[in-house]
Formats: sequence, structure tokens, C-alpha cells
Amino acid sequence: MNAMKMIYWQSVLGMLFLALLSEIAMAGPAIEHWVAPSGARVYFVENHDLPMLDVQIDFPAGSALDPADKQGLSSLTNALLDMGVEGMDENGIAERLADLGAHISGGVEMDRASVSLRTLSTPDTREKALEILFAVLSTPKFPVEVFEREKARTVAVLKDSLTRPGTIASHAFWTALYPDHPYGRHATPESIQAITRDDLEGFYKGHYGTSGAAVTIVGDVGRSEAEALAQKLTAGLPAGSSQQAIGAPGLPSGGEQRLAHPAAQAHVLIGLPALKRGDADFFALQVGNYTLGGGGFVSRLMQEVREKRGFAYSVYSAFLPLAQIGPFQISLQTRKEQAGEALSVTRDVLARFLAEGPDEAELLAAKQYLAGSFPLRLDSNSKLLDNVAVIGFYGLPLDYLDTYVANIEKVTIADIRAAFARHLRPENMVTVVVGGE
Repeated sequence: MNAMKMIYWQSVLGMLFLALLSEIAMAGPAIEHWVAPSGARVYFVENHDLPMLDVQIDFPAGSALDPADKQGLSSLTNALLDMGVEGMDENGIAERLADLGAHISGGVEMDRASVSLRTLSTPDTREKALEILFAVLSTPKFPVEVFEREKARTVAVLKDSLTRPGTIASHAFWTALYPDHPYGRHATPESIQAITRDDLEGFYKGHYGTSGAAVTIVGDVGRSEAEALAQKLTAGLPAGSSQQAIGAPGLPSGGEQRLAHPAAQAHVLIGLPALKRGDADFFALQVGNYTLGGGGFVSRLMQEVREKRGFAYSVYSAFLPLAQIGPFQISLQTRKEQAGEALSVTRDVLARFLAEGPDEAELLAAKQYLAGSFPLRLDSNSKLLDNVAVIGFYGLPLDYLDTYVANIEKVTIADIRAAFARHLRPENMVTVVVGGE
């Protein structure tokens, strides 16, 4: 009876804790949204805690839009944007940014390509840094000598990475998940070699246009200043943007693929396409996955695969939502001679979770962690920028951050079981093992 009372009071205290967090979360960042005269969508969070300004522009220019025979074009284009612009070479850009204490970066994912600026918000420094960002966005020159150098470097890095079991496993896994879809393609030395400088210029003009741009501004400026800088940054972008649609992928037929490799560790990946951005089941899947494999040492996979049997140092599961259905993935590394046993245990844990879902104690622990750690995702300008940029690019609700904790709190065991049943179908699960015996 005492044990039952203890569980009862733990549950009561846990619910009170979540209710308090839900109240606090309602005071989340106020996201303002408008469409600039240029046609770009703008998302703005005013924050005067620090004299800093963070700006990010996202374009529908991700790797899924690479031509089938020129994979890697999106990444090469993005990398060369700040390596030569009208009136400045790459050294001049780097020197001017260093003098200002500012930083420009970029990156490419499946769906989007990004260009970001971090600078002090003092008017003189801010304006000079924004001028450089404007030049990078609107007048990239893709110098021939820089293009050839970066192309050769990319080929060399890629050739090296393709000898490593982790890269081999990842490429094989994505190809098996998306055999007839752009998400399943990846760059090769041959595809990089096929890219020309004209391809970069064409990709830039086709995909870095105002109609697809989402501008995120976080920091020490007011609304009128944010409106002016968003318009300035996007007014010089290419007039048109080819909004190539990426279709929905089908589900794979499942199966197991084993690839030989001399490494001592086998790399094991299990999964299938499972979750699209904005899906109503997102929160149920997040809470459930914490118990399955996303909660570190308290997750079932870590307990069964590592703690009880010592098969792996780390094992985890995760959902990666994308514009189209992104993957669910379980990943682990283990000694090659025990890869079969580790894989069998992992599959058993997944099967039991799909059948039962979490218990009440696991549900409460998951909610407490996800709700309690959520403020840490918003405790800096750069973290706010990342979160708001995702909201803007994928068209999530503007109150997404305000309602996050409440959405976590209301998830039930029945919700989790139903969501996992809808999204994880064992017959469509793909398994890739690189280096196992």
C-alpha cells in the first residue's frame, strides 16, 4: 500500500510540475510575421537582452532538388555564395567580417538551404554587416578558380568519407528507404565531377528567389528596423524561383541489407519513412520515442541493448520530420561478431513497444523531461533563430513554441500506441548492417 501511495503522489507532483511548466511556457517568444514587398516571408522576434542580431534566410534549395546526375550541386552552390561577390573576393569578405566581429554561415539540408548572419546590433556595425550579407545573397560571382578548388576539395573529402562504415551505412539506409525518391540520392565523386560553374549559377538563379525565401530575424532591433532590413536583403534576389515540387515517397518493401567492411564495429540502422512536418501525431511520437530510444540511459533500447547485455556503447531512436515523409531511425554500433544478437534484441524491444507503448511511470518521466528541458531550447538568440526558422520555413503555427509544453502534457498512452501504429509498420522496416558477421 505504501508503494502504491508513493506512486500516486509521484504522479500528482509530476502533473503539478507539468501544469506549472505549461503556465510558464505561455510566456514564450512573440513571433511577428509579415510578407515583405519583395514577396519574402518574414518572421521576427524582438529581443533586447543582448546587443546582438541574428538573421537567417532559408530557401527551398535543399539537396532533394539536386539534379539526379549532379548530386551535391546544392551544397556546392551554398558553399560558394560567400567566396566572391561584386567588388570583393573571399579574402576581402573574410577580412571585413573579422573587422566587424560578425559571422556569415550557410548550410544545406534535404529541404532547405540557409544563409545566416550574426552581428552586433549597434547601428554602424549592423549596417556594414548587413551590406556584406546583401552582397552574398544578391551578387555571388562563383569565381572559376574558387569553384575548381572547392570542387576538387569536395571530391577528395567525399572519396575519404565513402571508405568509412558510418557513411556507407547512412547512404545505403537512405537509398533503401527512398529508392525512387530524391531523399534517397546522395553525392558521389562522379556526380560532383559532372558539375560545372554554370550549374551553380543556374541553381542559384532558380532556387534563391524571393518567392520561396523565409527570413528569420531575432535580436536587438525594433519592428520598423526589421521590416527595412528584410526588404533590403531580399529585394536584390533573383526575380524568379523555380518552386520544384518534391512528391510524397512510397513506403519501402522492407528487408535487410548486409554490406561487408573490415571495421571492428558493425554499424546497424533500422527504420522507414514515418513523419512529415506538421503532422498531428508529432507530439505523441516525441513523447513515445523518449521511452523507446530518445531518452538516453532511461530509454528501453539503452537499458536492454547496453545496460543489460553490453552490446553497444550507444543506441538511440529518432524521428526526422521533413517536408515530405522523413525517416524514423534506430542506430547502434556493436562488435561485428555480436551484430546479429544486438539486432535481434533491438527488434524485440521495438516490437514490444509497438504492442504495449510506455507504462504510466515512463509516460510521466518522458513528459517531465521534454517539458522541463524545453526552455533550454530557447535560452539564446541563436537557439531562438533555429526554432523560429523551422516554424517559418515549414509553415508551422506561430504559437508552436507557446503551446509546445501543453501539447506534450496532453499526450496519453493511447495516443502514443495509436500514433506509433499509424507511422511504424514493421513490414516496411528496412535494416542495413555494415561490417557485421
